[in-house]
Amino acid sequence: FTDVDGTIAFYNRVHSFVTPESIVLDVGCGRGEYEEDPVLIRREQRIFKGKAGHVIGIDVDEAGKTNPFLNEFRPIESDRWPVAADSIDICVCDWVLEHLGNPSLLFSESARVLKPGGYLFIRTANANSYIGIISRLVPNRLHAAVLKRAQEKRREKDVFPTTYRCNTKRKIRGMLDQFSFDHCVYEHESEPYYLSFSRPAYYLGVLHQRFALRTFRAAIFAFAQKRLTTAASSAAVTETSTTAQFTIGENF
Repeated sequence: FTDVDGTIAFYNRVHSFVTPESIVLDVGCGRGEYEEDPVLIRREQRIFKGKAGHVIGIDVDEAGKTNPFLNEFRPIESDRWPVAADSIDICVCDWVLEHLGNPSLLFSESARVLKPGGYLFIRTANANSYIGIISRLVPNRLHAAVLKRAQEKRREKDVFPTTYRCNTKRKIRGMLDQFSFDHCVYEHESEPYYLSFSRPAYYLGVLHQRFALRTFRAAIFAFAQKRLTTAASSAAVTETSTTAQFTIGENF
């Protein structure tokens, strides 16, 4: 793997908050296709089962039932997730936000199910990147064929329609502010794996990865903490929020 591998960079940060007692919610868990990743360390970084206390997966796709890295799968059958309020320590949402027709539900439901002080971690495509632009130009019905050309091992059943309704740093920050999260949100550029079908294209991607302005980087990482908003003491809330902001800034 490269020294700019986006999956490793993202999950290293996520795992720094996972403890043996953590209840982890994998939002849009899918079938666990990363089981087929030939890079052992990258595959292991995506697995929370056996490292956290309990891993719950939720998805609109029933394929989540076959995900071997969950302790429990719950299908999403309405706007409200099948998860109790204030019951989750960590929500992970990896490559899901770009597919949502109503992305505000992701943030409102995360705020509902997370315990006060719990964490929301998001990785998603940047609408301003070449990947985001091409994805929006190509009709959804052709995405599977295009991705098959770019990634030979990508299966059609793992390709889903995209909407890009909340896929800029500004929009994600706005949503996190609206639903009372302290946060750190930034663009990230990993190796240009989408361009690996062609050596010249890949080299152009490497140049883009090294020299592109932040605004045009391929992915967006968001690390957020639900604010402690209990009515016990307004002074305590202010103090806790300040501490949370400092901690997030220090760790990320």
